[in-house]
Amino acid sequence: MEHISKYLTQEIKLSSYDDKLFKSDLIFDDHMLIWFLSGETKIIQADATFLFKTGDIFLIPRNMLATIINYPKYGQPHKTVVMHLSQKRLKEFYASINTINTKASHSRIMSFTSHPLLESCLASLVPYFDMEGEFPETIASLKIMEAITILREIDKSVDGLLANFDQPGKIDLIDFMQRNFMFNMPMEKLGYLTGRSLSTFNRDFKKFFNVTPQKWLTEKRLELAYYQLAEKKKKPTEVYLEVGFEDLSHFSFAFKKKYGMAPTQLLSTTDAL
Repeated sequence: MEHISKYLTQEIKLSSYDDKLFKSDLIFDDHMLIWFLSGETKIIQADATFLFKTGDIFLIPRNMLATIINYPKYGQPHKTVVMHLSQKRLKEFYASINTINTKASHSRIMSFTSHPLLESCLASLVPYFDMEGEFPETIASLKIMEAITILREIDKSVDGLLANFDQPGKIDLIDFMQRNFMFNMPMEKLGYLTGRSLSTFNRDFKKFFNVTPQKWLTEKRLELAYYQLAEKKKKPTEVYLEVGFEDLSHFSFAFKKKYGMAPTQLLSTTDAL
């Protein structure tokens, strides 16, 4: 896979993937504003799936678990302009602004497709990626502040997301894991998102599930895969990435070990019924 990133600053980049697809399970420390130049991206959350394509603009909240699958399309690479809206920048922006309610009811992906102001802001960055030398910090700061201003002009409720600087608090571990087991995250990150240290996370997990996290995760992913294959009639190549496996051969091996048949055999069996 060839992945090329051109950085204007650490907060603004042009990202390009030329391979067939690139899949990753991610959680961002910053809010991410993304504009598609070409290609497609499927974003899978615990309770929703999104498909974004050329021309789309969307905002991914920080601390949100997601599986992201990037596809080149129509002979063009998967190419995006990405802007990090860091906590530092946002605190600077909101320091002089009074917001009535800065508590987000929930973190969700926000779509701003084809909005002329936002598209113009992000499009103005593209010529800079070909310039020689260091990109001026003053201009980078102005462009980020411009993007935040436009987001607020489009949707005032965005303050509930961007102006909320709280860290994750301790939450219900069982509910969190039942909703997010398909995401491959280090245990430290899962602990952080549930408001726990790694040692507390492991202790609570053993207490609630009476098994190690890795064994429980594998079992849950295989159960979901079985459902997707048997009930939804999806192909193994469609299923393994979405349920949390990184490799098709490893998925097939684990599936056969648990159910006594390969995923393709299950498909053939259910098709014959």
